[in-house]
Amino acid sequence: MKKLLLGFSFCFASVALFAQTATKVEAAAATPAVSLSADAAMIVKEGLTSTEKEFDFGKIPQGKPVTHIFTVTNTGATAFKLDNVQASCGCTTPEWNKEEEIAPGTTSTIKVGYNAAAAGPFNKTITITYNGDQTQQIFIKGEVWSTPAASAPVNEKHLH
Repeated sequence: MKKLLLGFSFCFASVALFAQTATKVEAAAATPAVSLSADAAMIVKEGLTSTEKEFDFGKIPQGKPVTHIFTVTNTGATAFKLDNVQASCGCTTPEWNKEEEIAPGTTSTIKVGYNAAAAGPFNKTITITYNGDQTQQIFIKGEVWSTPAASAPVNEKHLH
């Protein structure tokens, strides 16, 4: 009986070990080897980072435009320009130096204005296109509150 149990255990262990080895071999065969040519290794995407991804204006009065300045840094190895800065709607106006070349490790600024014409909460996206085809997004948000249509009533207690 002991021999039978020992033989069965040995067979079970062998099958389990073989199954583990086969799975590893099959997985290795299914994963293609990746080798980069010298040209492919040279294609490195440049980086652009912003000190903040989002700015919250909080509550602002209707009809009072607001602005915020975002600072962006070239984290890549070569200089580039900001090709375009596009807001998600016409109520948001980005301004940037279209001619400025941003050297590696240096910063530039993007001034974003919001016209605050419509009352209510807002969330706007600003897409920065740089280095030809790369993009980065920054966001503004807040809430525009309506100003009263009429002036405050006169306090007659203080008129006498």
